[in-house]
Amino acid sequence: MFKHVFLTGPPGVGKTTLVQKVCEALVSSGVGVEGFYTEEVRQGGRRVGFDVVTVTGERGHLSRIRDVAGASPGRRECTVGQYVVDLPSFENLALPLFRNQVGAADGGSRKVFIIDEIGKMELFSQSFIRAVRQTLESSSCTILGTIPIPKGKPLALVEEVRSRRDVKVFTVSKENRNHILQDIVATVQECLKCPV
Repeated sequence: MFKHVFLTGPPGVGKTTLVQKVCEALVSSGVGVEGFYTEEVRQGGRRVGFDVVTVTGERGHLSRIRDVAGASPGRRECTVGQYVVDLPSFENLALPLFRNQVGAADGGSRKVFIIDEIGKMELFSQSFIRAVRQTLESSSCTILGTIPIPKGKPLALVEEVRSRRDVKVFTVSKENRNHILQDIVATVQECLKCPV
């Protein structure tokens, strides 16, 4: 029996868009949804970074291109390619969402918790890694998340998620992204029914 659902696929294939559509479908069927998405930030047509956006619409920086971020002397920088990760901003927004989840099964109705994504930038945060592991083990919610496709050095937490027996992984491609939505919604709904 699956308890959590994750989407994987190449960058830009539409994982976040699909997660947002699944959320809309779940909310309209009365399911409680919390968590966060990662959205790209564009300026003058070019991508300058990523923001973390909560389901309720709060927004904070996840990363910016170095010339946009400005260097902060004396602080160890976490970088992914040309992006500088803003760990304090990410943690301030994302971590409280996890704290609300663990042990929050009110009267047995489980919620869906969005984690988009468990990627290189987010994995600089040890607190985030701990929070994801706790939430995977928690019985209070079903996670709908995204993970990158394996590329280069494996990311420990990503591989852990991918190999869990209680996780169903959907691989999103340009070919299937427009007709995979119902399958994902149905699987999440099954997960919510499964006994805690």
